[in-house]
Amino acid sequence: MNLFGLIEEIEKADPEFQDRISPRRDAIKNITSFGSKVAVAALPFAFSTLFKKAYGQTATPTVNDVLNYALKLEYLEAAFYNAGVASSLGFSAAEKSYLVTIQGHENAHVAFLKSVLGSAAVAQNTQGNNGTYDFTAGGTFPTVLSNVDTYFAVAQAFEDTGVRAYKGQAGFLAGNQVVLTAALDIHSVEARHASAIRQIRRSRGATTTKPWISGANDTGIAAVNGNYAGEDNLVQGGVTITTLAGVNGNVATLAATESFDEPLTSAQVVALVAPFGVK
Repeated sequence: MNLFGLIEEIEKADPEFQDRISPRRDAIKNITSFGSKVAVAALPFAFSTLFKKAYGQTATPTVNDVLNYALKLEYLEAAFYNAGVASSLGFSAAEKSYLVTIQGHENAHVAFLKSVLGSAAVAQNTQGNNGTYDFTAGGTFPTVLSNVDTYFAVAQAFEDTGVRAYKGQAGFLAGNQVVLTAALDIHSVEARHASAIRQIRRSRGATTTKPWISGANDTGIAAVNGNYAGEDNLVQGGVTITTLAGVNGNVATLAATESFDEPLTSAQVVALVAPFGVK
């Protein structure tokens, strides 16, 4: 398939493609202006790769689809921290302070997304349609609201997954810079939450946990392996990171996995949060 054929296929899948690609026309012209047959010949392959990566999650979602997807995740997180703060769990003063702060952030995220979506905002609809969630995930974490360590373990899984979930949808917001900026602002705060919760778990004795993700799953909890699928990836932008020069020799495998965070598709995230009662 030639370049123009590929563009036609992309436009069929995404009618807004021309709007998305317009800001990049000059860059493409610059590439082709060198007169390099190699560069021009590589363009169809490059477009094909971008097409598969950008639209491999079935139909291209609209901006509202992405925001409602994010809203459902924020509903879950806000409810989780509301429940934790209101519980009789024996948090230390410092831990409770962190939780109250994160609680405020998550509820603010919900309020913001609802204000942006307006009448298009989805309701806080759970599997039981009663506005409640199953924080035990069907009995996987039976002591989540009675044991502090379990609570923070689930919090870590939520936060790490939230970071990857936002990253997985960023490309679909590229045509709307205002919404993209707002989503990335939330994404960065979720990353800070993840780091804070991980640090708390480490201070409580979870020695495998660090503020960053090490390898595929460093939580010490096999039940959340799916939340960390792909985090052991060593290839970024076609470059195998462990072949690059590091501090002492090539970049170590652990450093290569810790230095990059991988996105999750919407299908992956939906499957991960469904056991908690997200509809």
